[in-house]
Amino acid sequence: MTSESSRAAQSRSIENVEDQLGWLALTGTPGLGARRVLDVMKTLVAPSQIFELSLTELEALQLSAEAAQFLFDGKARRVAEAEWAALKAAGAELVAYNDAAYPERLREIWDPPPVLWVRGRADLLTRPSIAIVGTRHPSPYGAGVAELLARDLAARHLLVISGMARGIDTCAHKGALAARMPTLAVWGTGVDIPYPKENRKLADDILAMGGTIVSEVPLGTFPAPQNFPRRNRILSGLSIGVLVVEAAENSGTRITARCAAEQNRDLFAVPGNVTNKNSWTPNTLIKQGAKLVATWEDVWEELPSDVRLELEGAGGVASKVEAQASLLPDPALRPEEAIVLEILRSDESLQIDGILESLETQLTSSEVFTALFELEMAGRIRQLPGKNYVRTL
Repeated sequence: MTSESSRAAQSRSIENVEDQLGWLALTGTPGLGARRVLDVMKTLVAPSQIFELSLTELEALQLSAEAAQFLFDGKARRVAEAEWAALKAAGAELVAYNDAAYPERLREIWDPPPVLWVRGRADLLTRPSIAIVGTRHPSPYGAGVAELLARDLAARHLLVISGMARGIDTCAHKGALAARMPTLAVWGTGVDIPYPKENRKLADDILAMGGTIVSEVPLGTFPAPQNFPRRNRILSGLSIGVLVVEAAENSGTRITARCAAEQNRDLFAVPGNVTNKNSWTPNTLIKQGAKLVATWEDVWEELPSDVRLELEGAGGVASKVEAQASLLPDPALRPEEAIVLEILRSDESLQIDGILESLETQLTSSEVFTALFELEMAGRIRQLPGKNYVRTL
């Protein structure tokens, strides 16, 4: 590289940093929402121009007096520079609205975030994806279905997106990781603040598998109730469709479903037991026209043809991944194991005392314990807290 081309490259790099600082400065200015930031940016030649405007010119952009003064006094730039330094120290990056890496699907929504804070692979933002969401308190059936569907869809190269909350979100991410595929988590906190705290290891596993963590709020932002409903529009905005597994009538999942409808995204729902309160939202969505989902094929068949071709080109052809399906060929069971498995259900757990009582005329207690151990090792059943057992799907 010649000295002249080297200087040109360095100049472009400096310009890019200045533009990133411009985005951060506007985003960090109090009183400016997403649409207002984007409206201001549309009037500028480059984002960095915000630092060159006089107070009168800033006010002419229809900014409030406080916001204009914050920018003019240099406070916004100092905030931006501090955030930029923290960003680099955290190993994260910024994807602004005008960047090539910014997902086109997200640009389509009414109030796209001006910038995204990203840890991991930014290129996943533009991958065909589906959001899997639901209650924080799923039944064993709901948890199993969420993980099953996430694993099967991820195995076919459809990126699984969720919010890494407790419950269904966590199961969706774990399902994708079980397929040895990346997954994307949209947080309502800074990308350096895992929430809930018990999912810190899950966040590490997502990054280790080549996945991505995304947020629209600055580093260091702690959980605030108002951030999570706003986060849901990003979940649906990034996705081709939203799949609801379990959610009660007044669940935050309904916000995501409503966002999906407003953004013209496909809505999918897994039907649930009508006696379970967490079945209210998915069952209601199905009555209102959401596509009923029982297996991964129900989602796959509804994908746009160009998306299916893209996924198949990436190795997602069903015939090539059938061996990765969730229900692997079952080895023969010993008679004791078959008897124990027969009384267990996937939608309701059974406590060990109930199992022993049900089988006391057929098996000894030692035979039951041995069968439970073997079934759990084979992945046929799961043990829940309190010595409760549930059949896996």
